[in-house]
Amino acid sequence: MKTNLLPSIILTTVLLVLLCGAYPLLMWGIAKVSPNSGEGFTVETTNGKNYVNIGQTFNSDKYFWSRSSAVEYNAAGSGASNKATNNAEYLAEVEKRIEDFMTKNPEVKKEDIPVDLITASGSGLDPNISVQAAKIQIARIAKSRGIEVSRLEQLVAEQTQQPLLGILGPQKINVLELNIALDALK
Repeated sequence: MKTNLLPSIILTTVLLVLLCGAYPLLMWGIAKVSPNSGEGFTVETTNGKNYVNIGQTFNSDKYFWSRSSAVEYNAAGSGASNKATNNAEYLAEVEKRIEDFMTKNPEVKKEDIPVDLITASGSGLDPNISVQAAKIQIARIAKSRGIEVSRLEQLVAEQTQQPLLGILGPQKINVLELNIALDALK
């Protein structure tokens, strides 16, 4: 027993120092040298109002809609629903989202709706949608705001973020920034 006790105490002490002291300090240091000093990003509007750059609720016809959120965009409780794709309750939620989307976008076929508009993100806070998810909403917004479709297509193209290093990840659009730019259109 004595031969195992001393190494166990030493290992526990070393891991305690590493995982409760050194590692958190290393992560804090990396955050401090990252953009915005690890404090997150805010988006400022032309009228000086600041928004936190996480997913936001947009459900008006005159705005691009965000991804759904299992946590109602509450950053204190980030998370997904953790329901299986064959769960009856989950399937009912997805069908309701499809129905709501098709009610507001009658020209869209059910099979053309991008998956990111009807499913929630893993964190529930994702501020981005796919380019296709933005494009499929253009007709509704153009009608609601009285803006030419071509101008909205141009706005979506301007707001499209390219993959990291040109190859890592898909193209995406930050919905908050897109809607702020939409409000700034004359």
